Order: sequence, then C-alpha cells, then structure tokens
Amino acid sequence: MSNVTDEQSPEAQPNSPESPEGPSQPTLERPRFLMFALIAAVTVVADVSSKAWAETTLGGSARSANSIVVYKNTLNFVLAYNQGGAWGLFHGAADAFRKPFFLIVSVLAIAFIVSLYRKVHAGQWALKLGLPLVLGGALGNLTDRVTRIGVVDFIDYRADWVLAMNQLIAKLSQGWTITDHWPTFNVADIAICIGVGLMALDVLFAKRKSAHSGESLTPSAAHHRSVS
Repeated sequence: MSNVTDEQSPEAQPNSPESPEGPSQPTLERPRFLMFALIAAVTVVADVSSKAWAETTLGGSARSANSIVVYKNTLNFVLAYNQGGAWGLFHGAADAFRKPFFLIVSVLAIAFIVSLYRKVHAGQWALKLGLPLVLGGALGNLTDRVTRIGVVDFIDYRADWVLAMNQLIAKLSQGWTITDHWPTFNVADIAICIGVGLMALDVLFAKRKSAHSGESLTPSAAHHRSVS
C-alpha cells in the first residue's frame, strides 16, 4: 500500500493553471472588432457626408459645371457620376447587367474582408488597419450604387506624371485617352487605396519575418536538424 499522500500524488497535481470555470478565454477579440467597426464606420460617414456636400455645393442633380479650385492646375472639386467601376469599368454596360454585377462583387468583397479579419493576429497592425479601411470604402461606394444613379466622384487631380503615364500607355494600347487628369475619385476610393497598400505591407512584413526566422537558427537547432 502506498504511503504517498494526495498532495504528493501526480493525479492530484493540476495539469495546467486553468481556473475551475475552465480555460481562460482570450480578451482581445472584443477590442479588435470594436476597432474594426469603428474605423469602417468613420470611413463610411466621411465618404457619405463628403458626397452629400459635393452634390449640394457642386451642382446636385443638375450636374452643373461648378467647381472649386483647391490648388491651381493640380487639384479641383468637380462633381461627376461614375456608373461603372474603377477607371469607368463597364460604364457603358446595360443597367440589367451592371448594377447586379457590382452589387454581387461588393457583397462578396465585404464577406471576404470580414472573414479575413477574424484570422488576423495581434502583431499584424497593417492588416488590422487596412481591412476596415477597405470595408468602409466598399460600403461607401455600395451605398451610391443602391441609392444613386452612380458613384459620386468629385476629387479631380491632374499632374505631369499622369500625362506621361497615359502617353506611355497610349503607345501600348491603341485608342487610350491621353490626359493629365487622374480619373475623378472620392473619399471611399482613397480609403480603399490606403487599405490595400497597408495589406501589401503586411504581406511584405510577413515574407521578411519568415526569411529572418529561417536564417536565425541557433547552432544547437542547426546541429539537431543536421543529425535528424
């Protein structure tokens, strides 16, 4: 018969520091999704309110030629309606095809962004900022597709480098319009571009981290790999 007491018995020792209520749950989920929702909401509000201002100030439904010069020969505010996608994609397509297509694409993009954010780790700060920006921009433009005849654009930018780029493209693509104007855009487009850029940074950082971890093996780890 063993004289080992219950305090000395291995079976009596806890296997983990879990509380009687069960394993501790991570506490970062709620703040993470709160930040996600907050950034997306601020983006949508900024986009919708700026478009309402543009319609009211720059001509509204009359589509007048009113404009505001922000920086001479570089930046203007001019009202425009884009019934297509980026760079006027499907601009001339029939409504029966164009509207359902962009609605489906927008809904799928939103679902993908939300599902991807659920897998974000604590250290992926670029992805945590980029995804809600893209979501807010997508929701802002989706609102226009549902409630207006097209997406409201009002930021008109022009520069010599845009002209040079279009001249180069025109050499490769017959019929390409040569202009020094960047396609008119809005706040949602800015948020999407910044968000995509942050997502690209996250991919770059992930590759660098992976390469660095592969090169920083300790001598004992390297020896273990060589003999295993």
